[in-house]
Amino acid sequence: MALLTCHFFSEALGVSTAATVLLPESARGQIGMGGADVEGPPPVLYLLHGLSDDETIWTRRTSIERYVAERGLAVVMPRGGRSMYADEVHGGGYWTFLSQELPRAVQQFFRVSDRREDTFVAGLSMGGYGAMKWALREPWRFAAAASLSGALVVGGERARFVRDELVPHVWGGADPAGTDDDLLALLDRADPATLPALYATCGAQDDLLDTQHAFVERAAARGVDVEAHVHPGDHDWAFWDEHIVNVLDWLPLRR
Repeated sequence: MALLTCHFFSEALGVSTAATVLLPESARGQIGMGGADVEGPPPVLYLLHGLSDDETIWTRRTSIERYVAERGLAVVMPRGGRSMYADEVHGGGYWTFLSQELPRAVQQFFRVSDRREDTFVAGLSMGGYGAMKWALREPWRFAAAASLSGALVVGGERARFVRDELVPHVWGGADPAGTDDDLLALLDRADPATLPALYATCGAQDDLLDTQHAFVERAAARGVDVEAHVHPGDHDWAFWDEHIVNVLDWLPLRR
């Protein structure tokens, strides 16, 4: 794999930002590392970080580079701040950056596929929420979306941490329940026939497990299929390093 750090200017954020990018390489001579021969532009996974991290964290805390090497999959890991991947009332336009600027930049800078069947999104914690939000708001863009330990409920009493810690600067003190930042509301408005495949996994000891249950229950009530899993584990990198492999195995990659 080629590992790149890409610095570029964002109009939506009004500041230079960064993304870590993995690109497939047909390498055979590296000891202990495989490669993949990819005909044409490779498929791409947008992989989102959690609340306290940045665009480097997946490569620092997991073996994501090794996991994708033989799959021929490009991975784009953008910087998302503490934004909940929303256009912050007191901050940056992170939703606009993620959904509009980033895909354009990726197509401008890198040779990766722009076809829906080759495009995926996943993330952990805040990034799991961001991945599901992006898939529900722009279902035409993705073939599949996955959440690992996602904060999948951001409105109402269940979202106490989001309300106390993030609502003031992200949503200006307003409860995001019922808005386009509320996954449950997005499920209520979704056409199940248009959605990408959805996957959610969480640790049995994770405090966010109840938000996954709420998301899956609402999806089922709306006729939306979600492949959901609960495994032993907490809200930590041991869990995410193990279960990102399951997500990669689940992705409908064209062979």
